[in-house]
Amino acid sequence: MPLDPTLRDRILTSVEEGFDDQIAFTQQLVAMPSLRGHEHPIQDFVFNQLKSRGYAMDRFAMDREVIAAHLGGSHWSEQHSDAPIIVGIHRPRNETGHSLILQSHLDVVPEGLHDMWRDPPFSGRIDGDWMYGRGAADMKAGAAANIFALDALRRLGLQPAATVYVQSVVEEESTGNGALQTWLQGYTADAVLIPEPEDEKLVRANTGVLWFQVKLRGMPVHVREMGEGANAIDTAYRVIGALRAIEADWNAEKGEHPHFEDEAHPINLNIGKIEGGDWASSVPSWCNIDCRVSIYPGRSAADAAREITERIAAFGQSDRFLANNPPEVVFNGFYAEGYVLEPGSDAEAALAEAHKAACGKPLESFMTAGYLDTRVYALYNKIPALCYGPVSRNIHGVDECVSLPSLRRITEAMALFIADWCGTEAVED
Repeated sequence: MPLDPTLRDRILTSVEEGFDDQIAFTQQLVAMPSLRGHEHPIQDFVFNQLKSRGYAMDRFAMDREVIAAHLGGSHWSEQHSDAPIIVGIHRPRNETGHSLILQSHLDVVPEGLHDMWRDPPFSGRIDGDWMYGRGAADMKAGAAANIFALDALRRLGLQPAATVYVQSVVEEESTGNGALQTWLQGYTADAVLIPEPEDEKLVRANTGVLWFQVKLRGMPVHVREMGEGANAIDTAYRVIGALRAIEADWNAEKGEHPHFEDEAHPINLNIGKIEGGDWASSVPSWCNIDCRVSIYPGRSAADAAREITERIAAFGQSDRFLANNPPEVVFNGFYAEGYVLEPGSDAEAALAEAHKAACGKPLESFMTAGYLDTRVYALYNKIPALCYGPVSRNIHGVDECVSLPSLRRITEAMALFIADWCGTEAVED
């Protein structure tokens, strides 16, 4: 049921009163270059911030063997982060409301060429209504919102009347294993909210994602006899063409998948990295292609991986050189299925009410074709998995930024949602 109007207005005011501090906190997070494998300092910072607020704390590592044995576990590589997972736990005096997970990830993607950025990528610079920096939107603004939405209640002398887990994970940008580890560790609740930058909308459907590398070998010779050799980089172009054929076939199936049928191009293959060769005057003997491709919800990662492997092998047999030098396909990251958030849950209804009060408009839902950690909670915890967050620009690109007015509205909606979903009780002196 909707919150009491007086309490609603007090919560909105409290979020506004704390918003300057929230912006400064977000800037602190952005200033920490928490690239894959380098998230230890930022996780320590968040641990201490949550501990200083009185939360019971847990910190644990990812268990490679346990993750590998789980259907939703993604593949390890040498680059897999060993940074810990952080959980701050609020336990009420009387458990009368619904429990909740508030999750964020603090790993960020590489920043690219710095000279393409207007300011240094980890500046946290504010220009008008926007905060800039790698990870500002994806998703350090959301990480701060998780904490400050609860702070807003605390300023009113209130706390959730249910257990709340504030989870800070890594590996969201490469495997999703951090979120999966929280589930394997035993953390669950009646619902989860993850404030990814989703333009003030709720994600209704989300693709799965696979990462893989195609390894190719050539026949090295001096360039003066290059016709007698085989160029592994030239061969890569032909293999990429075969991969594009798979992408086209999967997009042609979109009419069979609700929430995807009206999208122009729901399945995206990205050739994210290519490297090969050793010397400009030698025909290259090797080339590796690193790829990312999305898959429809309901299709297992194993099934999609099998098709990719088989079709590349079949292409190799049709190619004069590759027939005797077959490509090797290695899955080295995301191995994750997508999900659909079925409408009608009480949690979604509560978020819709909170959104309308904070943003002044009905809550919209949409499909997004990128990986989200909400897949863990939708598929394995089997709880309402709400992904909803602020307006952003250029995530994973140059001059990434988050809208500060939108972030304030989202934090207001989150605080209202927590108060409604979890209920409230007085903070014990």
